[in-house]
Amino acid sequence: MPKWVDILLIPLINLALALFVSGLVVAYIGENPFEAVAILVKGAVGSPYGWGYTLYYTTNFIFTGLAVAVAFHARLFNIGGEGQAGLGGLGVALVLLALPWPHWSIALLAAMVGAMAFGAFWAAIPAYLLAKRGSHIVITTIMFNFIASALLVYLLVNVIKVQGSMSPETARFGVSLPNANDVLPWVGFPRSTPLNVTFLVSLVACFAVWALIWRTRLGYEIRAYGHSEPAALYAGISPVRIIMVTMLISGGLSGLMAINAVMGEAERLVLDPVQGAGFVGIAVALMGRSHPVGVFLAALLFGMLYQGGAELEFERPAITREMIVVIQALVILFTGALDNMVRAPVERFFVNMNKRAA
Repeated sequence: MPKWVDILLIPLINLALALFVSGLVVAYIGENPFEAVAILVKGAVGSPYGWGYTLYYTTNFIFTGLAVAVAFHARLFNIGGEGQAGLGGLGVALVLLALPWPHWSIALLAAMVGAMAFGAFWAAIPAYLLAKRGSHIVITTIMFNFIASALLVYLLVNVIKVQGSMSPETARFGVSLPNANDVLPWVGFPRSTPLNVTFLVSLVACFAVWALIWRTRLGYEIRAYGHSEPAALYAGISPVRIIMVTMLISGGLSGLMAINAVMGEAERLVLDPVQGAGFVGIAVALMGRSHPVGVFLAALLFGMLYQGGAELEFERPAITREMIVVIQALVILFTGALDNMVRAPVERFFVNMNKRAA
């Protein structure tokens, strides 16, 4: 089967099926599905305001999608992106509150180091338990999501919140990142847009992951281990090293998401800074076939669904927030769990085509 079929055609068919079923659900509640799609698309990409929020969400999903994708290449299912990104936010806050930073660029580099370090640390514990004790990576990473959530609540309520304040949040950072209005004022982004220079960092991360996985010896070892652990072991590749290194990279990428949400948008650490982006990253990696280009496109799609869904909920009150979640869930269902339902007949079609051509 041609590579473009696996990377492009099958995900598009899955997406079309998900949107078709979503249209049936919308029609069932008495709304016009074509009007709903038009409102969703216009709300997401029909104005600079919509683009600002769409790309802001896309940035979050790129980081978490890349984190899951890197782990997938080593046949590791890292579901701990939510907790790793939350701890990354803690790292960002501690770094930015520690010193008076003279310029946003220096603060950004320091915050990136803090975010990656804390995210990687939170991923290293389940990785060690898998590599040395055989613990199931899915179970441990899910558990660490809950531990991270409880830890952040405790710290924000009892340790690092502003003295005398009732709000569970840190003080505002003394530095802010340039947003899209500062960088591209002629485009028309509103001053309040959450889109900031972290979007450029996410694009650099896409290229870095591509170079790592397909252009380095370490990336080859990660993919070899993911394809066959016995063969990798026979070739002299250490499973313990691959598991630890892969999860450290995955956790660091998840932690980087906090740069966008904590430093770029909120400019302080608040409760639940991740807001589900860690779990969306799983769907993004699945739909993007664990390739950085596919991850970017899938993240853009989910960013459109998030922003367009908010506009759709506002314009059509009958379509509630729960309905938007159902649409997103259908996209995840068809691109993930039901992928083989489309893949098998498409593969048979191309096999028959090749036989006839021969």
